[in-house]
Amino acid sequence: MTDGGEAEAVEALQRLGLSKYEAAVFVALERLGTGTARDVDRMTDVPRSQVYGAAENLEERGLVEVQQSSPIQYRAVPLAEARETLAERFEREQDRAFEYLEEVRRGADHEDEHQEGVWTVHGRDNVASRVRQIVADAEETVLYASGPELLDEGIAAALRERAEATDVWVCSARVDDPELVEAFADSAVTLAPFPDDPTDDAAGRLLAVDGDTVLLSVLGGEELPGVRAETAIWSADTGIATVLLELLRGHIVDDTEIEL
Repeated sequence: MTDGGEAEAVEALQRLGLSKYEAAVFVALERLGTGTARDVDRMTDVPRSQVYGAAENLEERGLVEVQQSSPIQYRAVPLAEARETLAERFEREQDRAFEYLEEVRRGADHEDEHQEGVWTVHGRDNVASRVRQIVADAEETVLYASGPELLDEGIAAALRERAEATDVWVCSARVDDPELVEAFADSAVTLAPFPDDPTDDAAGRLLAVDGDTVLLSVLGGEELPGVRAETAIWSADTGIATVLLELLRGHIVDDTEIEL
């Protein structure tokens, strides 16, 4: 039988491409050092008849070594080697999958990449990922506004990088905040005042790009202890995006040098 930690390891190895039996046998051999099918059978829920096949598959994957003795002895390769083997395999499978998906996407008829509508993104990590992608695709202008808790290093880095080729403004009610100033020191990012504090109540973040794309988020209850949940809506090349951008222009652009 397996304990909680071992069960989690088996599940993690399955997510890396091993079957349930292969993962269980590999973990058992790591604990044993060297063992026979009988030894593995005693330590796991894997039937002895299945241990042989799983061990052979692991050998083919480069994760187990076999000694042709009587009885046959199995030994897991060193962990560093196993980690590298699984990482390379995962990368190959990832490349294979996305190469196919790119071919499929190129072959599909996407007349309008930005369909009319508003898209919803749930979860702070997912919202941050969408923000970074939209910023990375910017061609002319980027305006970003949020409280300090939502301006992580990943987004700050994306804004700094994009500022090398486009106009990037980061708006805040506290443009002289030392952390904000430090985050964009020695970069082409322009800090601009925001008339309202975006951290008040449920307000989250705001992103406007190239005069045709806008993202707005709100904060809710706790997603994790001390971390508020976030939900965003975003739209591009739509009537809704146009209306939101016009409201934004009237709210913060008129009295600044920002051009959206």
